[in-house]
Amino acid sequence: MLVFWKEKLVILAVPKTGTTALEAALRPRADIVVSDPPELKHAPLYRYNRFFRPMFEKACKTSDMETVAVMREPISWLGSWYRYRRRDFMKGQANATHGLSFDEFVEGYCKGERPAFANVGSQAKFLEPRPNGTAVTHLFRYEDQPRLLRFLADRLGQLPELPRANVSPEMALSLSSEAEAKLRRKCADEFTLYNSLP
Repeated sequence: MLVFWKEKLVILAVPKTGTTALEAALRPRADIVVSDPPELKHAPLYRYNRFFRPMFEKACKTSDMETVAVMREPISWLGSWYRYRRRDFMKGQANATHGLSFDEFVEGYCKGERPAFANVGSQAKFLEPRPNGTAVTHLFRYEDQPRLLRFLADRLGQLPELPRANVSPEMALSLSSEAEAKLRRKCADEFTLYNSLP
């Protein structure tokens, strides 16, 4: 999570959406950088609403902070997690995806009680508006980087070159039509939210 005080902007770090690269490029300009622990670096909107928003409002006397976040196409997002958990050093760990097909990974993700290898959260849940009206102010598609970067440059000024960071290993993936249909049925909220974005 990055906070730019004068610009009244908070970048929420949705996992596997390029936010590590954004952090690497923009951290020298940020007023607050939350890079650890992961539970705070990747604080979803509900955690921002519960802890950070009240801090800004009560301690800093401001209620006009805006949030920005990025959402990745759901199958691509799961593919990134699948590839990320296939890194060599993860072999033998409960959340590794070695020895699993992408179909098996997606099948695990569709279960009510997800196995460790498929327990990667939910973008829709991460971004879900709160009952008090708190919602992500600016939400961008990961696949539309130019639009996101134009927005950030308009708010923050000229941006430095974004490095590649925390990138999942390259790997060709395919998902069977059966597994995709099940994913779209079981996780319809992910696709509905993504398809609602301009």
